[in-house]
Amino acid sequence: MNKLKVLVVGCGNMGMSHARAYHQLEEFKMVGLVSRSAESRERLSNELGGIPMFDNFENALIQTMPDVVSINTYPDTHAAYVQASLEADAHVFVEKPLATTLEEAEKLIVLAKERNKKLVIGYILRVHPAWTKFVEIAQTLGKPLVMRMNLNQQSFGDQWHTHKQLMKSISPIVDCGVHYVDIMCLMTKSKPISVSAIGARLTDEIPKTMYNYGQLQVCFEDGSVGWYESGWGPMISETAFFVKDVIGPKGCVSITDQAKGESQDIEEHTKTGGLKLHHSMLDKAGNFSKKDEYISTADEPSHDELCLLEQKFLLKTIVEDLDLTAHNVDAVNSLKIVLAADEALRMGKTVNL
Repeated sequence: MNKLKVLVVGCGNMGMSHARAYHQLEEFKMVGLVSRSAESRERLSNELGGIPMFDNFENALIQTMPDVVSINTYPDTHAAYVQASLEADAHVFVEKPLATTLEEAEKLIVLAKERNKKLVIGYILRVHPAWTKFVEIAQTLGKPLVMRMNLNQQSFGDQWHTHKQLMKSISPIVDCGVHYVDIMCLMTKSKPISVSAIGARLTDEIPKTMYNYGQLQVCFEDGSVGWYESGWGPMISETAFFVKDVIGPKGCVSITDQAKGESQDIEEHTKTGGLKLHHSMLDKAGNFSKKDEYISTADEPSHDELCLLEQKFLLKTIVEDLDLTAHNVDAVNSLKIVLAADEALRMGKTVNL
């Protein structure tokens, strides 16, 4: 097959990792890098041997005529960029969330089907071997499940700047929450029925209508419940910033022993180190009948390697013409839940789904 021409839009953390992935895969040929920052695109272009650079997405789309557009920009640009790319007859990889409104997301999925193009949303945890195992074990614990997850980031410097830019259009529990709500839905395989949320605005550096700390609580039809917590900023605590824990009648499983670096380090967000499985069964004496099990994940992929797995999946969907209906429906469902959580927080009441 001819090489697939790829236009990479956004040269920050995610765009950089995905560009490196395309560079490694011989089936792809990068024909352009787009970013608002000249420094970021120049640095990435130099690293990858000289990729054409653009400061305007629309011009780049017209000039490069790509087969694939990889969108790694701020969420408020996703919908417009995805639509333009699909209308230009390109397949699309877009970082989560697909859009900032449910209506936009649903329209894009319809458009992708109408144009017969692949639309892959970057749910990186779905390609992570340790997280796949985490989901599998959670599904053996019985029902209902109690799912406890967070990702707090004590951000400063460039990362705090990025978070402030994000919060001009999206909250932490929406931007990061789609990942973990998606995992909860995979674990329960049950219909979410209601969402509640709390939050707080801990700084004057963000819009008055925004909050930089939030927690959502979701209830499922099978009786399962889950919470997700996310906070951004220099005031956020580093204590227990990475909690991934699931409890069921038969015991519990936790992601544990992750690297102890800074909570704002993107590499820390996908590192696990191991899974701890606890069995609840007691013997006649009232003691635990089975010892806790520790499942090592020491050979897990790095962040760049996970992005490579995502792009291999994108390639597979194109080459084998895979049906992405379930993938897209799941992306919309997780977005629906976190947007409902945002609504619940602002209204001060539970939202029924």
